[in-house]
Amino acid sequence: MTDARPESADRTPTSNPVLRRALTLGGIVAAVLLVVSAVLGFVFAGAEGLAGALVGTAMAVVFMGITAASILIANRFSSSDLFVGAFFGIVLGGWLLKFVVFIVLVVLLRDATWLDTTVLFLSLVAGVIASLAVDVIVITKSRMPHVSDVELPAAPSDD
Repeated sequence: MTDARPESADRTPTSNPVLRRALTLGGIVAAVLLVVSAVLGFVFAGAEGLAGALVGTAMAVVFMGITAASILIANRFSSSDLFVGAFFGIVLGGWLLKFVVFIVLVVLLRDATWLDTTVLFLSLVAGVIASLAVDVIVITKSRMPHVSDVELPAAPSDD
């Protein structure tokens, strides 16, 4: 059975532009969230609130970025025979990295007197909700076919 696509055909996954758009819009939303949470944190809890808002928003942005970036990195292996294994290994590695970093940050920051942990928590939650909203907006506005990156078998020859 032969491949219907020529060997030189672009095998870049069609999800890449969507993920790039999610990272771009996520960065813009994160910048707005950073300013709003920093101002609110400072107004309600002083310098400790400002620090909590900055750390919480930064955590949310980094965690959001790791997921999309790991998928974009994994998609670089799309032309490899080992794509499925590489994809899941890289994405799972990104999730494990996020989990370990989150646990380390929680342990390190739980007794920090220089930040307000309530503001940190609220900023982190706001960042997660904003990230989910960005993902929903980007996905609903993307124009991806229901079936993409599919290789159909070549038509049978009459030989």
